[in-house]
Amino acid sequence: MTVRAEETSGAGERPPRLDADVRPLRRDAERNRQRILTAAAEVFTERGLDASLDEVARAAGVGVGTVYRRFPDKESLIRELFRERIDALVTVAEQCCTAADPWQGLASYLEFAAAAMAGDLALRQLMMFGTYDRDQVCYARDRMRPVITRLVRRAQDSGDLRTDFEATDVKMIAFMLGSVAEYAAAVTPQVWRRYLGMLLDGLRPSRDAVAALPQPAPSADELGELMRPRGQRTAPRRP
Repeated sequence: MTVRAEETSGAGERPPRLDADVRPLRRDAERNRQRILTAAAEVFTERGLDASLDEVARAAGVGVGTVYRRFPDKESLIRELFRERIDALVTVAEQCCTAADPWQGLASYLEFAAAAMAGDLALRQLMMFGTYDRDQVCYARDRMRPVITRLVRRAQDSGDLRTDFEATDVKMIAFMLGSVAEYAAAVTPQVWRRYLGMLLDGLRPSRDAVAALPQPAPSADELGELMRPRGQRTAPRRP
């Protein structure tokens, strides 16, 4: 990096000015950073928190040294990705709080949160176990608790949600559905939506009729396949 000082009249010297050829280097560095973040999101989503920075570097098409120059350790990379995920959940929850139908707002958020947990192994590990980085769990709790509480109170005030439901139940429902999704992913990856439908029906204080479920139950063959160790499953995966 070349730095050149220029003289000025009567006021000493101007602060050092970066040459123009530095800017492309900074753009390249930012592009590499974004490539690393994109690749890391894919790797950790699929492989979970045990994935290494070597795997991230290969997926990004950069050397592992480049990864370490942008992120000093795996924890700092995971921290940035995790906060992006939490901020996205909060944004959706805030949007759901403005829904004209409070019940639909709550149901939409539950579906979004469950889908996020179902499709992201690293997010499930961080949110469900909380042993990897307690600071991030606290960040998630502090960011999400107020808006989730508003979602729940709106649905209760409109008479659409049973009065004994608590904001903490939202997280437990996401955990349950995330566990179902992880267990069934290789055979019936969308079956968690069936159980979300059942749960939503049970959250109503009253109803005229049961709602149609969005997914069929696992067949006997599929259930038998799910009972086998993951490495021994052979049945075709349901769409």
